[in-house]
Order: sequence, then structure tokens, then C-alpha cells
Amino acid sequence: MSALGHYLEEAGIATVAISLIRPQSENTKPPRALWVPFELGRPFGPPSDPAFQQRVILAALHMLERDNGPVVIEDFPDDDPRARPDPAWRPPPLPGFAGDGSGATLAARLEREIPLLTAEHDAWQARHRRTSIGLSGLTMPAIGRYVGAWLEGEPPASPRDGFSALLTLRFAADDLKAYYLEAAAGNAKPSSRQLGDWLWNDTAAGAAIVALRARGLASEDERLKAVLGNFMVPAVRVAMMG
Repeated sequence: MSALGHYLEEAGIATVAISLIRPQSENTKPPRALWVPFELGRPFGPPSDPAFQQRVILAALHMLERDNGPVVIEDFPDDDPRARPDPAWRPPPLPGFAGDGSGATLAARLEREIPLLTAEHDAWQARHRRTSIGLSGLTMPAIGRYVGAWLEGEPPASPRDGFSALLTLRFAADDLKAYYLEAAAGNAKPSSRQLGDWLWNDTAAGAAIVALRARGLASEDERLKAVLGNFMVPAVRVAMMG
């Protein structure tokens, strides 16, 4: 994007980039960049906070008035207000399931757990009138069965025409994460760290996705290793797990 910015500027079009990784911007030297201290995936700050997001956008647009380049990098002054934990937030209560830790046991736990969040997710969707679920094209029970089949043995056939089994699994995992995080948000405003800790540490969904990543990394199939190893668990969470 930094190189594209210079190309557009040479054509007489002023540009400004939003930077989430300051050292990267310092190395690539865009014409103008506003560095924001937010987590990856949130270049304008917290979701459902249009006033804060407008401040970020206006700060970036005001940089178009600057002509003291060729490289200008400025820092947005405020942290994401949602980065602070919400003491009022409580995650949905989920029962623990005893088992031997096998793929079959984890698959059964996941299929039993998904319906327990239906009411919470229905309420969230009714309140926000949207959802991020839909990449896989599968219902949540079908996602539970499909992910479970991967956990139990050989990769199953894809339930969707035109989608490979591995691509369907990647999309199913994304839908699964969205379902849990939306259901867990409730009426409070938990930080992404609160939601992430709950998903990855306390749910069958988190355990299942981590198990699939481990399976991919141990596979001799390079495609399986690349997709399951790199696209299932966020890098920041991988680092936290050691």
C-alpha cells in the first residue's frame, strides 16, 4: 500500500494510509500515514463506536493538508477505549465436559456446546441486526458436525459444491469464532482480550480450533499444514499460548 501511495501521488492524487504497525510504515515510507494504537483488524478503533471511528477518519483526512513530505507519519493520540476490560461483563455459562481429550470426545463436546449459545446469539443478532456468520454457508449444528468429523479422523468430504474440504473447514472455523464471540458479547462491552480469553481458554470451540491447528502442523500435507497452521488461530493468540 505504501508503494501504491507513491504511485498515486505521482499521478497527482493525494493519499493517506492507516498504519497498524509503525515500524512497517517507517520501513516502507508511505507519503502520509496515521499510526493507530489499535489491534490488527480494527484500523478505525472499536466496533459500534461511530463517534470514535469518525475521529480516526478525520485525523487521517486532515493529513491530506500536509505537504511537508515526502514521508509524513503521525500518531493518533488515543488508545482504543474498548481495550480496557469491562468489569460488568460475564461470559455465557457453559458446563465443563469431562473426557479423555481425544478428538472424538472434543467433537462430542463441541456439538453439545453450540446449541447452548443459541439464545444469546439470537438476542445479539436481533439487537444489532447483523451477523458475521455466513462464510461457510452451513448452519451452526452442521458446522459442529463438520468440524467434529475433522477432529475424529480423516478429512470428510466437503458439504458444499465448489468448495474443497479444507476451504470449507477454514470458513466453518471463522463462522464458529464469530458465533461464539457475538453470543458472548451480550449487553456489555467486553474488551477483545476478555472475549478472546474466554473463547480460547474456556470453550470447546477454542479447544477444537487449537486441536485442528496442531493437527495441521503435524501433517505431511503441505497444504493442510499451511492452512491449518496459519489461518485457524490468530498469531497473537499463538504467541500467548507459547
